[in-house]
Amino acid sequence: MRITGTSLLGTYRTELFDNVIPFWERHGIDREYGGYFTCLDRYGVPFSTDKYMWLQGRAVWMFARLHNEVARDRGWLDLAQQGLDFIRRFGRAPDGRAYFSLTREGLPIHIQRKIYGEVFFVMALTEMARATGSAQYLDEARELFWLVYDLWQEPARLGRPVLPGTFRGTALADPMVFLCMIEELSRLDADRRYEAVTDRMVDLSLRHVRPDRRLVLENVGLAGEFVDTPQGRLMNPGHALEMAWFLLHLARRAGRDDLVPRALEIVDWSMELGWDREFGGLYYFLDCNGQPPMQLEWNMKLWWPMCEALYATLLAWDVSGESRYLQMHETVRDWAFRHLRDPEAPEWFGYLDRRGEPTHLLKGGAWKGFFHMPRALLYCVQLLERRATRE
Repeated sequence: MRITGTSLLGTYRTELFDNVIPFWERHGIDREYGGYFTCLDRYGVPFSTDKYMWLQGRAVWMFARLHNEVARDRGWLDLAQQGLDFIRRFGRAPDGRAYFSLTREGLPIHIQRKIYGEVFFVMALTEMARATGSAQYLDEARELFWLVYDLWQEPARLGRPVLPGTFRGTALADPMVFLCMIEELSRLDADRRYEAVTDRMVDLSLRHVRPDRRLVLENVGLAGEFVDTPQGRLMNPGHALEMAWFLLHLARRAGRDDLVPRALEIVDWSMELGWDREFGGLYYFLDCNGQPPMQLEWNMKLWWPMCEALYATLLAWDVSGESRYLQMHETVRDWAFRHLRDPEAPEWFGYLDRRGEPTHLLKGGAWKGFFHMPRALLYCVQLLERRATRE
């Protein structure tokens, strides 16, 4: 059957608006204490009521984005607002940092030595400022962004002392989350300092790219040098694909056409190296030299890398006009819908073994929430709608 944008659009609209969003609306909202349940079993019953700040912030962003860009009469702003109210009341420590996890009622459980709870707090505040016009939310987002930037530059403030043998370099996730925050903030805030941070983060991101070997590394040295350790050899194909579409978004937004060829190469290389030729799906982790990865789950197939591949390949097709990217996209879509999509209940499984069989029947947890799946589907729907308008 010939692949068409029209047929894909109908598929993704149905999956997003008839299955994924209703699942989280029905099961993920804590209507007593505020915020969201994310630890949900196959049918949406909570198996834990603990709340994870980075997933709380992501869900606020997602509901607010749906309100801002899909429909303002579906109650999504109310669902976003109650989540934001919860994290603004309970989510930050006295020093301004974000907790990692809270009890259902909002008592702090744990704080990480990482910046990601704060990152998605920024995202939540920014999209809610856009939805409501609140200057206070934007001020809070701006203030927290610069706190995150300072913490990232001084990891000892996160409780991560730099010991003599500590790895010194960059993790790909760090420049990526800054590009993600700036993409959101720059819609509302004309602070020229974001341009310098963007340039720095693009440079750091591209240091992870190895054109000579046609791959992207998760961790590199301070000057971008290869470090021959398990950490330095680590690859995450889904993460690289996410970086590719971040760069393509930046190219369109800022006129950075110079980034397009490299982003398309990253899509090519990640699909070439990361796709399991025997069983299909993207490997979670790989070692660039073929050594045993330290991550025991390295050959599992997770929902979020497949979501990133779904959007990255479709965007590569839209940007380049090359049909091979649409063929890649169809390969990803067919495998994901066949293995990750639950035939008995809405939302996708999150964790599969190498052969594509579920290892867990849960639909959410400490790492899986209302974000990667609806974001990928929404972005695919919006891209295809724009193409339909042009055509």
